[in-house]
Parts: sequence; structure tokens; C-alpha cells
Amino acid sequence: MSNVLLEAESREDKGKGASRRLRREEHKVPAIIYGGDKEAKSIHLSLRKVIKALETESIFSSVFEMSVDGKNEKVILKDLQRHPYKPVIMHMDFQRVSAKDVLVRMVPLHFMNEDKAPGLKEGGVFSHNMNQVEIRCQAQNLPEYIEVDLGAMELDQVVHLSEVKLPKGVEFTTDPNEEDHDQPVASIHEPKEIIEPEPEEAAEEAAEEAAGEESSEGEKASDAGDKSADDSSESKSE
Repeated sequence: MSNVLLEAESREDKGKGASRRLRREEHKVPAIIYGGDKEAKSIHLSLRKVIKALETESIFSSVFEMSVDGKNEKVILKDLQRHPYKPVIMHMDFQRVSAKDVLVRMVPLHFMNEDKAPGLKEGGVFSHNMNQVEIRCQAQNLPEYIEVDLGAMELDQVVHLSEVKLPKGVEFTTDPNEEDHDQPVASIHEPKEIIEPEPEEAAEEAAEEAAGEESSEGEKASDAGDKSADDSSESKSE
């Protein structure tokens, strides 16, 4: 469980107008908490404290505690609505959970020991193909993140989803042993070499381009002269 703790208070005023006043005048975030054996409850939280809590990565994937009117409850963040361009949280949804509730969550990947990889010492560079995975587990087993050890990777090696070790009681929502689902998670390869033309080659290419442009302009001028001559000839014949 995450060490995040949010404090919330019940709110009686509901609707768009009330939510707008909360955000503008009181710098509060309107929210709702639901689930478990209790009724859904409208609440509000301090915007400043919410922004601070959102700096913690685990709030998006882990179970954490929320104090509602002084009583602690275990919850997960189900939805977060932000303003399209202002630094304002429009609304939040929280779900109550118990230890044995089965959850499906996206959990971040933390890549470990990259600096120890043999492939890195050979000049390779890492690519992270995935940064989070979807898992299923009981709330009591929900991890804040999943570690992927890259310390033994050789040059041109790829780590697939089926090679990622999961904590006890945790499983992927799709079976990675099926070929279509065994996606690459990380790889190490030689950096792409950008070949710059030699100065002489670059000069020759520039000269050829300039000659081509002059030739094109000459053809346009010639076409214009021919057209002018034709127009003059037609005028005289008339």
C-alpha cells in the first residue's frame, strides 16, 4: 500500500454551479467516493494537497488511505479529470477497497541495473518499449511498481513480457505466453550511425543542385520566349 494520505470532507452542495464555486472561490477539488458496503458520498479536497499528492507516482496505481471527515478508508484513484489547459483539477473519483478485492490496474515499470548491462559496455543503447503493464491481483498484493532487471542484457538482446517477474499473487491480464501477447518490454542495440557527406561530396552535390536550378530556369525562360514569339507571329498574321 502507498504511503499517500489524502484528507477530504463531505459536501452537501452538488451540481456544476457548486463545483465551479468550490474550484474558483475555495480552491477545492470536487470528488466522489464509492464502493464497498457504503453509499457513494460527495466530498471535496484541498487543491494544493491534491497537486502535492499527484507528484507521487504510486497514487495512480496503488491502494492508499483517505481520511473522510476524520475516518480513514482504503481507496484507489479511479478517475481524474483535468482542465484542458489550466492547472486545475476538475473532478476526482475514488473507490473504496478491502484487502481481498480483486483489482485490475495499470502499474508502472521500473528498469533496474541498466548501468551494469554488458551490452551497454559494448556501446549499446537501451530502448524502453513499454513503461507500464496491466495486472490483476487482490488489493492487498497490489504493487506500486514492477521491477525489470536489465543488468544481464547483451547487445541486440530483447526482454519480452513473458520474462518479467511478477510479485506473488500478481498476474498479467493477458497471457504473455501466447505469441501475440508476448510484447517486447526493453531492448539494447547499437546506436544508429548518421553518415555525414565528406566536404568534397557536399560541395559537388551543392554544385549539381545549383546547375539543375539554372537549367530549369533557362528552360522556363526559353519556353517564355517561344511563347512570346508565337504570340507575335499570330498578331502579325491577323
